[in-house]
Amino acid sequence: MNLEKLLKQVEKPAQYLGNEYNSIRKEISDNTIRFGWCFPDLYEIGMSHLGSLIMYHLLNEKQEIFCERFYMPAEDMTKLLLENDVKLFSLETKTPMKEFDVIGFTLQYELSYTNILHMLRMSDLSFRSRDRSEKDPIIIMGGPCAYNPEPIADIADIVVIGEAEEVILEIMETYQKHKADKAAFLSAVSKREGVYVPSLYRVIADDQNLFNVIEPINAEAPSRITKRYIKNLDQSYYPDKPLMPHMKTVHDRATIELFRGCIRGCRFCQAGMIYRPVREKGKEKLLSDAKTIIQNTGYDELSLTSLSTSDYTKLFDLSNELMKDLESQKVGLSLPSLRLDNMTLDILKQVQRVRKSGLTFAPEAGSQRLRDVINKGISEEDLILSVKEAYQAGWSQVKLYFMIGLPTETMEDVEAIYQLVSKLDHDVFQKRDPIYKHPLKISVSVSNFVPKPFTPFQWSQHDTMENLAEKHRVLKEKFRKRRSIQFSYHDPETSFLEGVFARGDRKLSEVLIRAYEKGCRFDGWAENFNFDAWMEAFQEMKVDPNLYTSVERPIEKPLPWDHINALVTKEFLAREYEKSLQAQKTPHCREQCSGCGLQFGEGGGICP
Repeated sequence: MNLEKLLKQVEKPAQYLGNEYNSIRKEISDNTIRFGWCFPDLYEIGMSHLGSLIMYHLLNEKQEIFCERFYMPAEDMTKLLLENDVKLFSLETKTPMKEFDVIGFTLQYELSYTNILHMLRMSDLSFRSRDRSEKDPIIIMGGPCAYNPEPIADIADIVVIGEAEEVILEIMETYQKHKADKAAFLSAVSKREGVYVPSLYRVIADDQNLFNVIEPINAEAPSRITKRYIKNLDQSYYPDKPLMPHMKTVHDRATIELFRGCIRGCRFCQAGMIYRPVREKGKEKLLSDAKTIIQNTGYDELSLTSLSTSDYTKLFDLSNELMKDLESQKVGLSLPSLRLDNMTLDILKQVQRVRKSGLTFAPEAGSQRLRDVINKGISEEDLILSVKEAYQAGWSQVKLYFMIGLPTETMEDVEAIYQLVSKLDHDVFQKRDPIYKHPLKISVSVSNFVPKPFTPFQWSQHDTMENLAEKHRVLKEKFRKRRSIQFSYHDPETSFLEGVFARGDRKLSEVLIRAYEKGCRFDGWAENFNFDAWMEAFQEMKVDPNLYTSVERPIEKPLPWDHINALVTKEFLAREYEKSLQAQKTPHCREQCSGCGLQFGEGGGICP
């Protein structure tokens, strides 16, 4: 393979080079387990994914494991690889995927599934697990989408449920013992908590072939697979010398993780449910990690990440102490995921000590009634006060995120988005008020609500594409009147497909393969998405996608993911669903335990 010749013909060749600062090279022996970590999207996206960086360095900490990386090739590179009969290769040693022992794919987004098939095809590996040989690598998948593993169940050998830092090493230990016998390995590893081996389970369908039950074929495999989670984050692995990309990435900055889980009970949010319980890192641990990572990377921005950053109990003290060091190094501090009801001017002042960028807030719904339905827990006054304080602190750009298609939504709720934003554009920033010296730039982004497993809305009907398109039209017409506001929205067709795969069953594996054969890939990218090809695939495989989206599912019926135990009970989710239909709020976890089913810590107790 003449890699230099290929790279001279592609856009952004840096994404195929490897050998980045802090990347790993190892001597390979007969005893080395070769692990290929795969991110099924472009390098510039995958290199911004914190979980991938953690897993890469964690696996390479083990002397007997060599973890290398694969990313989805761009279309120009795909064309050249096919024309020159070159297989997809790892960044570290330029080795074809088929020569690895284990391949791991992260499932971050349902519309990346065809990219997984493309990477397998570019590696001369069969799509279906049953068609791969003893000599082919074991295919492992995990990530947030794995909480409903059935749409990819015929493709994966193993699906990891939950946080992988501990269980991935247990899987590698088991593989080392059984590497010569694939069947024995899969049988042994299925007994590990958090490990699902789809080939050891069968589908029992009802008369309508819709409400499936998944059960083990024999008594050796567990009837339910319980998620794994790290109980003490201060003792968990975190790379102190993370990979440095060759090119600008989506999130081009150093990152430290404040906590996992979320005290809020937003009913639409899958992450807020599946990552429970809340586990914070200690302030001293975070200060130490931040100092080390900045020294070892040279980034000029540090991001403090979590699902709800302003809920970290020592955020002000942490940011204040961080800035004592960062300010002198001209390193900025980024605080994504700030909540409107607990963001303070003091915190904003910490953020802007070096530089400031735009602020992002997520009211999610325009009307108070609908915010109560989704249990967002913020008011119109919270938004107005937060934007006022941000403006007074020097910010002049604000991004606002909303959703449409939420359960019980009316057109009045949709129009309330425009009315709420208009108050910021006019009432809050009146020219006659002397404190407002320049206009506020507002960006409004509207996404389409997609019901997800393990949320109170997992039983909800998905709004139709026609309804969503009409709501987009109404908002677009209204915002056209206000030129100071930038308005954007998501495509209803991609949201429909995301909804199908989010709550689908094992029949979708064949639909997925057929759609890929029709040329579908990069489905999350508007310029590549081919909705007609997808609909043809559903029709040819005799699967009606509307069955997964267009009806409200009975609470008493089984769901395709009922064999997965996310440690949040179905009874709790059903209670929250009923409360949502009455627009009743539930206090967050630090105010009152809502009885979600988790027992955390010695003797159980309130999680946070």
